[in-house]
Amino acid sequence: MPTSTVRPGLAGLVFTDPHHDPAWQHLVVPAPPGSDLPSAARDLDVDVVGAGRSRGLEEWVTETSSTSLLALDRGTVVHEWYADGLSADTCFLGASMTKSVLAHLVGRAVRDGALALTDAVSGHVPELAGTGYDGTTVVDLLTMTTGVDWVEDHRDPHSLASRLVGCFASGSDSRALLRDVAPGVPPGSRFAYCTADSQVLDWVRERATGRSYVDDVARLWEALGCTRDAYLAVDGTGVALAGGGLAATARDWARVALLAVDGCGQGGERLHDRDWVEAAARPAYPFLAVGRLPSSITTHAGFGYHWWPMDDAGRRVTADGSRGQFACADRRTGAVVVKTSQWPYDDFLVDRQARDLSYLGLHALLDSLGTHHQTKEQTP
Repeated sequence: MPTSTVRPGLAGLVFTDPHHDPAWQHLVVPAPPGSDLPSAARDLDVDVVGAGRSRGLEEWVTETSSTSLLALDRGTVVHEWYADGLSADTCFLGASMTKSVLAHLVGRAVRDGALALTDAVSGHVPELAGTGYDGTTVVDLLTMTTGVDWVEDHRDPHSLASRLVGCFASGSDSRALLRDVAPGVPPGSRFAYCTADSQVLDWVRERATGRSYVDDVARLWEALGCTRDAYLAVDGTGVALAGGGLAATARDWARVALLAVDGCGQGGERLHDRDWVEAAARPAYPFLAVGRLPSSITTHAGFGYHWWPMDDAGRRVTADGSRGQFACADRRTGAVVVKTSQWPYDDFLVDRQARDLSYLGLHALLDSLGTHHQTKEQTP
């Protein structure tokens, strides 16, 4: 893959994560020739109730600092909006939505027989023997229940989380830092949001499949029928920021969410086993259920396999990235909503309210799309 240094404005990239320097080294994920998603625009009747009042769709978009909003009904684009200066060709940094793409790659590796959920991490990556990841398994990584000594605090410049991201800003070796992560509590006993878990998961996936993250995303892009190149941040050794460095168009983020509906790619090709699709969308432990995660993260979602269930039955799931990046799907109706945003991050109360209001609006949009479809089916 060709290496490029991405600067503001190049390839329409929009960097919506406060820790992501647009001069980081990137790799290009090429898109194969494909067909754009079909479009049939219509008005959406949406009332978002939250933060003490109601507001319509336009007000919600503005109040949550949106940069794009895309809605699909069974694979057809029915609503598409971009902030001034942005377009369908703009690549939006997904931040931690990148983790959900990683989950898709892991799901394919499991289906191909290259990887099992019960595999020991150190069995694939012996360099992590004697670290906090010794004794953990693939499913511990997927559910972020490894128990390692980690605090995901990007507001503290000295935290391990900030130092990990700093490896990509400085062009240093991110995997060397992963070997410094210490044990904490027994695996499977608690949830702690942990980008290091994602980076280790990608290391395991790479060893199992023999493919880099960039090469595997290119393989996924082809299977999904994505139509635009994507961009991926890498460290000084070429290792991808699999926990937060992928930038893609809103329409291609929508294809990522569509795969979470039924595990099928372009043309109905099965990419995930049905059991995987169900398990990925459901909390694996009671403490991962909706409303049971730390309130500083969200009270509106739980945690599955690097996807965020929006209800405990796993009917609705979303990818979720810092400062309001979402790609959610209703697995009953096939409706998909992509929302990218750029709200303030430094004030945690502003961040929390914008996140809460975003989840309420995503539910309202999925409700509206589902109601329209049901009404259409009932019309003689």
